[in-house]
Amino acid sequence: MKRREFIAAAAALLVSSRGLRAQSRRYRLGFLAVGDGSGRTLNQTELALFDGLRNHGWIDGRNLIIDYRFSQPPDRLPASVAELIALSPDVLIVAAPQATKALKSATATIPIVFVAVADPVGLGLVQSLARPGGNITGLATYVPGDFVAKRIEILRELVPGASRFAILANPGNPMHRLLLADEVPSTARNLGVVLPIVQAITAEELDVAFASAAAQRADAIIVFGDTLTVVEAPRVVALAAKHHLPAVHFSRQFANGGLIVYGPDFADLFRRAGGYVDKILKGAKPSDLPVEQPTKFEFVINMKTAKALGLSVPTSLLLRADEVIE
Repeated sequence: MKRREFIAAAAALLVSSRGLRAQSRRYRLGFLAVGDGSGRTLNQTELALFDGLRNHGWIDGRNLIIDYRFSQPPDRLPASVAELIALSPDVLIVAAPQATKALKSATATIPIVFVAVADPVGLGLVQSLARPGGNITGLATYVPGDFVAKRIEILRELVPGASRFAILANPGNPMHRLLLADEVPSTARNLGVVLPIVQAITAEELDVAFASAAAQRADAIIVFGDTLTVVEAPRVVALAAKHHLPAVHFSRQFANGGLIVYGPDFADLFRRAGGYVDKILKGAKPSDLPVEQPTKFEFVINMKTAKALGLSVPTSLLLRADEVIE
């Protein structure tokens, strides 16, 4: 009997030790981020990912190892992708469409969760929102069809009589190319407005783009969301002020000096991404996790900037705003 008891106790100890090792395993998460422009630090919006992970019990340095690489400047992207893949992470997180396409091209096996990709179906990243297919899923940033029109509607209320709205786009951004080919022309026809396109791929080209918008006598400008404009947000805001162009921006980074911010709550998207990571680390497949769209939007008006531009903000806009910066 003693021998049997010893064998049973040893077996129980073995099972217990295996369980402890499984519980103490640290998973590896690779994060291909936009960053704050320095190429060394996450921006404030991206840091919300940590809140989302903590909400599901995942702590960096405890049961999770997070490796960071950055997609900016653009010539850094290929090396950043290769370095993350070489680390063989359990899950990859990526922000922005260019970086997402690069990461998807680099691996068909490591699960990928994207954040801040406008139209993943149109870009060919997933088969459909409900059934992504492959090794990728995540959070989209808009509902196709009303992206440009919604911003024109806001600017028309703010600048009565406006009919010429410049659009700042990055021709290197695949999502921008889709919008310029389809939604922008149809919106111009439907609303009877003129939408001159000004483009920038580099920070220096932003100066030329804003000067071109002013030369074409734009009444206002719509700044498309992009890695370049996010990283160069202070420069974009300063150029809009220099050329006296009322501007509507896409994300919270522009609220400091930018006239209007209207777009999804990106911090909320990064927090929700933590839930995707949790499900995948617990065995779910990306192909079975539907792509989600924004549920929270931010509408911010900067009254100081409005006054500097000589604009009177109508009550209709003030009542709809989530925040009014005095």
